[in-house]
Amino acid sequence: MAKNLTIVPDKPKAWFLLFAWAFLILFAGKFVIHDALPYFGFDEKVFGRFWTMKWPLIGHISGGLLALVLGPFQFWEGFRNKHLKLHRWMGRLYVAGILIGSLSSITLALTTGLAINWAWALSLMVLAFVWISTSGMALRFILLKRTNLHKEWMVRSYVVTFAFVFFRWLTSQPFYYELGNFPETGTNAIWVSWAIPLFITEIIFQWNRKN
Repeated sequence: MAKNLTIVPDKPKAWFLLFAWAFLILFAGKFVIHDALPYFGFDEKVFGRFWTMKWPLIGHISGGLLALVLGPFQFWEGFRNKHLKLHRWMGRLYVAGILIGSLSSITLALTTGLAINWAWALSLMVLAFVWISTSGMALRFILLKRTNLHKEWMVRSYVVTFAFVFFRWLTSQPFYYELGNFPETGTNAIWVSWAIPLFITEIIFQWNRKN
């Protein structure tokens, strides 16, 4: 009897994950095309007040794009199992992109960020710290060969990476402009973009944890 038993894949879960990834990729793709790529034309009008700090901004965008694009491949189990060596190199590039993006973000926070107000600058620096910290923890646990913890911290890292996409979407909504001007609302928007998604992620991780 036992020999005839077969394991049936959890198809609803697989379809849900596929739909979720498709949505995230399309959502991120719109951000990349409309909000990120125009900066690489080096048009002063596109940069606006960031023109004098264009290189830190380009570093921030480039690092973020690298992490945003490589992230899905890190979670793709079939790709990881078939191309483990490539997976590891892409992981290194992912962390490098976040390091570049974070350091560039801190530079912007201490210059153009402070020009708005200290609260906005502080929110950017905290986000940069959380971004590099979650990614650093993922790197630490894979070096320790603690794969499950590595996977969890990679998820947290990518949630924070996605904060930039969510922030752009949030601040482009019609209702957002009714809340006040950017110096008043920008700080709250950046906190909402990563703290709430990360909190929800943590609840999901802990919900069925047994130890």
